[in-house]
Amino acid sequence: MSNLLENLNPAQRRAVETVAGPVLVVAGPGSGKTRVLTHRIAYLIAATGADPFTILAVTFTNKAAREMNERLEALIGPAQARALTVGTFHSLCARFLRRDIVHLGRERDFAIYDSDDQERLMRRVLRDLNLNEKQYAPRAIHARISSAKNELISPQEFARLNRSYFDEIVTRCYERYQTLLREANALDFDDLLFETVRLFDQHPDVLARYQERYLYLLVDEYQDTNHAQYVLIKQLAARHRNLFVVGDADQSIYGWRGADVRNILQFEQDYPDARVIVLDQNYRSTQSILDTAQAVIAAGTKRKHIKQLWTANGAGPQVTLHEGYDQDAEASFVADEIARLVATGEARYRDCAVMYRTNAQSRALEEALSRRGVPYQLIGGLRFWERKEVKDTLAYLRLAANPYDSISLTRVLNWPARGIGERTEAELSRWAESLGVPLYQALKELEADPAGAPFSPRAVTALRGFLSLIDGLIAARREAPLLKLIEMLVERIELRETLFREYGEESADERWANIQELAAFAARYDGLPLEQQLPQFLEEVALVADVDRIDPQADAVTCITLHQAKGLEYPVVFLVGLEEGLLPHSRSTDDRERLEEERRLLYVGITRARQRLYLCYAFRRESFNRSNISKPSRFLADIPPGLLKRPGRPSASTRVRPAAAPARQRPTRPGDTWRAPAPPRAAGGPTEVSFFPGQRVRHSAFGEGVVVSSRLVDGDEEVTVSFADRERRLLASFARLERLK
Repeated sequence: MSNLLENLNPAQRRAVETVAGPVLVVAGPGSGKTRVLTHRIAYLIAATGADPFTILAVTFTNKAAREMNERLEALIGPAQARALTVGTFHSLCARFLRRDIVHLGRERDFAIYDSDDQERLMRRVLRDLNLNEKQYAPRAIHARISSAKNELISPQEFARLNRSYFDEIVTRCYERYQTLLREANALDFDDLLFETVRLFDQHPDVLARYQERYLYLLVDEYQDTNHAQYVLIKQLAARHRNLFVVGDADQSIYGWRGADVRNILQFEQDYPDARVIVLDQNYRSTQSILDTAQAVIAAGTKRKHIKQLWTANGAGPQVTLHEGYDQDAEASFVADEIARLVATGEARYRDCAVMYRTNAQSRALEEALSRRGVPYQLIGGLRFWERKEVKDTLAYLRLAANPYDSISLTRVLNWPARGIGERTEAELSRWAESLGVPLYQALKELEADPAGAPFSPRAVTALRGFLSLIDGLIAARREAPLLKLIEMLVERIELRETLFREYGEESADERWANIQELAAFAARYDGLPLEQQLPQFLEEVALVADVDRIDPQADAVTCITLHQAKGLEYPVVFLVGLEEGLLPHSRSTDDRERLEEERRLLYVGITRARQRLYLCYAFRRESFNRSNISKPSRFLADIPPGLLKRPGRPSASTRVRPAAAPARQRPTRPGDTWRAPAPPRAAGGPTEVSFFPGQRVRHSAFGEGVVVSSRLVDGDEEVTVSFADRERRLLASFARLERLK
């Protein structure tokens, strides 16, 4: 037992040894929170004799759960580690529901709909309700429904809370959406939490069984919990109150998806007898990086558990602040600096990460890295599991597990092509609705009585052939291992031949390789009992996240959004696009809560760096095919100048556009759109300013304003204008300001 404690600092040791009652561990970034969580579990077993079967540990990502399991195996051995319950909120709720959803009148073999399935289902909802997709975007409607579920608001409650006509539309969609989910025996991600809370609320005997089993509950990243997760945790911890939560309000960055920072800020109100332990020693970063992070976050509001991060790692190099002329120059600086670090042996490609606020910022970076010959992996592009051939193959496997899954059924009803057109599919949907049955049951009715169905003889033959294929897979699933089932499916639908027929040789080879990768992944389930292989495989696939795609062995630069980078760390980090409108994002500048979350997002990005940190912004940036002067992020002004190194910073009057790089074909990626470079500006700009301070002007978008100052910059006139909302810097050649008398 002494070995468990000897490598812990005093605060970590207090956290590990506090085994009873509610405990809040305020863990600064890089402070060893995973070490505390795993050592506390090991201590519970070694010091108190706790049965591993009675310990539940919850986190947010599969990556974090895997890391926790690996560390626990090393601490307590594989046998005891397997007896623990460790997983994400969604995976644990799926596990609970597989066992007990029957109490809610549902079947255990439910499908889990991912984001693509949810959007396809919402499109069907809009069609069923005769609503125009252009007027009512499926994603926007689903986002409102998702938000309601996270707040544990049912369709009936949502209807009661209606405040607008749009809410009335959402209510109708919500009700129909849930009806179709139930008909398909499916749950979406939000349902996993919603239905588990409802199960525990409506069936206290079921909740009591879980409360008696789990004497100790540990929750990671508590600041990221939403209302449903908060209620679920309170339900499970209510009896024994041995609740150990780890989090940091300064790293709460997921408010846009329902996370509520108040859950951690009010923990001591929920549990007045709670012990609060602060971890402020950082093991990841240099002091220079921590001082920069501290300066940014200290200027924020709504901070309760104040930490002063410190480290024994030494000062390290100064943080670099770099201004590029535009997004291309910014990206070129990043690519050149990475190439320099690798050439001098100061870093490997895999040591470097480039982080940004929005996915759209990756375009210039990808081009610059490719031009420089720097290998990279892009996180947040088209996920492997979202590729069409993979989704289509998975749809067949999901039908083998649950034939009532109508979204999967319509996805492959005519793939490979079997003569079932859109008209036949629409007729099948109408007929099934008139019978009041799911699509699969309608196919069964067709098989029993083809004369009573509204289809042509040719359509009947095609539909019955499809039904025979699905029934064959259902029968095989009961007898064949998962890998054999996939091989049988590939053979029966002639999958390889189909890919070559549809896509041609070059593209088909890549798509076929994806199917082989799918089979290789499925082989990992060979050791499970036959009846568990397919359900567990489908469940894990549905719950996989983008960050789970990062290959730590690949010697490549990681390009990733700041939100996705939470929980990761790299020796060298470049934060790009630190400008007003990007970070903080334009949607947050009029909302104090959102603005504070943007500050925390930058803090999280800074603290991903271990040794070197680069803060980058551009003097001007292209947006919607227009080049506008940018303003450095307001958060940069909170960093004392002495903490930053600004190599070769040009003055505003001497900024020169870098020479254009040679034209080069950009590597293609699924979903990318090639944009031709903007034509070069004509030479010979104005020689004197034409606007003067105090002059009244009008802008087509910003309205009337007063000129504050004007100067010549890079062959153009930069005019600073005070509008009703705020001050803006505009280029006269683009802004087309109208002079008012």
